[in-house]
Amino acid sequence: MDERVDEKILDFINEAEEKELRKDITNGLVKINNKFYEFEETEFFDGALKIYIPNTFEDMSEESRKFKYPSENRPEIIKCNEDGSIAITLKIIDSPLDDDHIEEIKGIMKLITQRLNPANIYFDEGIIEVDKKNIGYFDYKSSAIDDFLYNVMFFLEFQGKTLMGTFSCGYSEYKQWKDDIVFQILKTIKINKEVCSENN
Repeated sequence: MDERVDEKILDFINEAEEKELRKDITNGLVKINNKFYEFEETEFFDGALKIYIPNTFEDMSEESRKFKYPSENRPEIIKCNEDGSIAITLKIIDSPLDDDHIEEIKGIMKLITQRLNPANIYFDEGIIEVDKKNIGYFDYKSSAIDDFLYNVMFFLEFQGKTLMGTFSCGYSEYKQWKDDIVFQILKTIKINKEVCSENN
């Protein structure tokens, strides 16, 4: 049998296996860029919000926070991998929001990021419905000190205010995160309405 054909078959099998492994973040190990991650439903804001993130992600150190997010207005929650190169952030903005104005806030935030960094390259944007809530998002490529980054920003109404979240990773890693994982993460967002009403 031709060696090249053999290789092609092996490539096909490997690709199929990887796709299998990358399928569902709520069910077992997931392979992303040759690393295995196990995602776990994690509670934030005293249990009012739940979202699946890798169980190895930890709170970013104070020093790294100040370096990576120099503004004093940095997110309250920053969960990241070991070296801080992949991060998920959540921040409540004290600005009223309801489901009907998600499109509007998405447009405003995109405009702000464009003005702050005109060199950003934008890809997709839209609104998805998750757990009967609208979540607006857009994604883009930005430059960091020594690398390019892939970023997803997302917005939803939370306790009557604006919840802004981000996902970021090195641009060289973006394809598998974007193709398979980031939107799965967004689709696991759940708001615990009972806790929300207790907190209000």
